[in-house]
Amino acid sequence: MRSIWNGAISFGLVSIPIKLVNATESHSISFRQIHLADGGRIRYRKVCELDGEEIAAAEIGKAYEDADGSMIPITDEELGSLPLPTAKTIEIVAFVPATSIDPLQMDAAYYLSANGVPAAKPYTLLREALKRSRRVAVAKYALRGRERLGMLRVVDDVIAMHGLLWPDEIRSPEGAAPEADVTVRDAELDLADALMDTLGEVDMDSLHDDYREAVEELIAAKAEGRTLEPAKAEASGGKVIDLVAALEKSVREAKEARGEAAPTGEPKPGEEPAEGSMAEVTSLTGRKKSGGTGARKKAAEPPKKAAAKKTKSTTSRAPAKKTASRSTAKKSTAKQSTTAKTSKPESRTTAKTGTKSAAKNTTSRKRASA
Repeated sequence: MRSIWNGAISFGLVSIPIKLVNATESHSISFRQIHLADGGRIRYRKVCELDGEEIAAAEIGKAYEDADGSMIPITDEELGSLPLPTAKTIEIVAFVPATSIDPLQMDAAYYLSANGVPAAKPYTLLREALKRSRRVAVAKYALRGRERLGMLRVVDDVIAMHGLLWPDEIRSPEGAAPEADVTVRDAELDLADALMDTLGEVDMDSLHDDYREAVEELIAAKAEGRTLEPAKAEASGGKVIDLVAALEKSVREAKEARGEAAPTGEPKPGEEPAEGSMAEVTSLTGRKKSGGTGARKKAAEPPKKAAAKKTKSTTSRAPAKKTASRSTAKKSTAKQSTTAKTSKPESRTTAKTGTKSAAKNTTSRKRASA
């Protein structure tokens, strides 16, 4: 790897010659500006505002613009003569726990490579000291014309340095948090924890830039004269969602993605149970065991068995009805016979009384005629 800076690490009285190389690289695709009419490339020329002439790089210098708009020229020689102890030295000022460094301060990353054989011993000493202490080194260094803050830590067997922003370069988060008072329920936090547990860890090497790959595919297709079908963008934003339902759905989808399928027949939130699926009946507390068991049995029985039960019950009840009707008939017959027996003496008495009255009437008629 090509070094971008050569110097030394100042570790107390120990000086370690090192080379600074970039630890990261950008894979983003860059575009050129063109004239749409003819495809000609658009270039920027450096032109002087006073005479309108294009200026070569050798004739261009630095200046500071004052508040009134006037320019104060500053030469490279003047900058180079300033007292800058870290001009060629990475000066370690402290060793602190890694947790004391705010990730917001993290900037560019570099690898520090030992420069030459004599640097191997002190380089290894610093590396092993950082490993054993489980701390990081805070250092100051100068790069590209300005002094910077850095953090040294061990990555595998190499000392890496992260450029840090100065504390006064970090903005206050004031005004970024939601202004409204929001209450989060324990149930919602439990679902969020479940989602985090389901997602689990990720292999960072498996992550890649999908957009960059899509751009590369587009460029390749256009170079070959092919046309790609535009991807359908999913509608998002502007919808009021049920947070709990969204969390439940996220947990379920995360489980399915990890191969942990949801139980068969379990309806998704907001969906009705599938037709023909058996509903689980849960007995309520405080009810009798027999009632709850019977309800579960009835709910669990298929329709055919229920029909069979009905037929059996109807058949078993039929003889009972016949027996009841026979007993009723016997009772009514006995009643009639009793009534008849009781009514016979009465009819006989009535007949005798009628004969006597008829005889009296005949006698009275004879007497009257005589």
